[in-house]
Amino acid sequence: MNTEKLISQFQTTFTTDQSPRIFFAPGRINLIGEHTDYNGGHVFPASISFGTYALASKRSDNKLRFYSINFPENGVIECDLSNLKFDDGHYWANYPKGMFYNFLKDGFDIQTGADILYYGNIPNGAGLSSSASIEIATGVLIENLYKLDIDRIQMIQLGQSVENHYIGVNSGIMDQFAIGKGKKDHAILLDCQTLNYYYAPIQLDRHVIIIINTNKRRELSGSKYNERRAECERALGDLQTELSIQSLGDLTEEQFEDSKHLIKNEIDRKRAKHAVYENQRTLQALEQLKQGNLERFGLLMNQSHLSLQDDYQVTGIELDTIVEAAWSQEGVLGARMTGAGFGGCAIAIVPKDSVDSFKKNVNQTYKNKIGYEATFYVATIGDGAKEIFKKECYE
Repeated sequence: MNTEKLISQFQTTFTTDQSPRIFFAPGRINLIGEHTDYNGGHVFPASISFGTYALASKRSDNKLRFYSINFPENGVIECDLSNLKFDDGHYWANYPKGMFYNFLKDGFDIQTGADILYYGNIPNGAGLSSSASIEIATGVLIENLYKLDIDRIQMIQLGQSVENHYIGVNSGIMDQFAIGKGKKDHAILLDCQTLNYYYAPIQLDRHVIIIINTNKRRELSGSKYNERRAECERALGDLQTELSIQSLGDLTEEQFEDSKHLIKNEIDRKRAKHAVYENQRTLQALEQLKQGNLERFGLLMNQSHLSLQDDYQVTGIELDTIVEAAWSQEGVLGARMTGAGFGGCAIAIVPKDSVDSFKKNVNQTYKNKIGYEATFYVATIGDGAKEIFKKECYE
């Protein structure tokens, strides 16, 4: 949907001839570094060309009106700046409401309401972080519409706070960070504890990144997620009987191998091994991309998937089938699951001139084994959230 259509929809929805301002926040993929964030390690995300458009104009009263083209059945959702409490009946609009709530709570001056229309082209249930995309799109919108001076890291933290305290989801900061600080043709090595970060150039020249949606909605239940965290915490506790470390992310592979005998339970040992080795892969990935070595980066992706499959056990038959089919295609540099696991998406680095055959062959293998088709998206690594103008629209 292009910007002209979005503007027309905005004017129709809110019965106005006013031209709204347009903001965009991308979705994100995590290239490597899965289940490392809560283990004191690094992640390696990038912002992508799919994302959330937010069109807005200020009102003269205190009313906020939200409408999503993706959820027309919910109609226009209204609230007032004086009452921004979470409301189950406001569905998806609680995410932008939460951003307004947090800006006001932090003392920012928002004196009038706004009419806001949202449109997202991130596939539902794919694990590419549509909720964080809505939050940061709203943050950039508030910043610009009300001429506020806010540090981007603070905005990112406000977005995470919406998830953690307003919505009630105990998620990390990676999603909002990648979306808020993304940079065209670069990934971000992020230390989730310190928020220190480094940009890594991704020179794709003759390759593209393909996102492959298994079309199995992610089912990493709270119990499974908490189970993995508990296993890693037990392993850390065992290691701390002799090692002065704060997290599994403090260890190199060599240090882990020298001390893994301290971990009493074999399952805990496997979980800890993944956390340590995966964190080291993120650091190696930065160095390989700095050197322009996409082939070596692809091998690290492959190793990541095997570790998630064997040691962390969060892949499942759908993701394994997709990734193994991708590995078998000529010229593919690397492939792995991305996100929490148990469904969702995989990513692959594929030669540009093989995209059509890659999709056909992988999809055929997947359908034969799983019984339904996968969906493929060619992802461009773009900038983080910003105000855009007509000529900048991604579609």
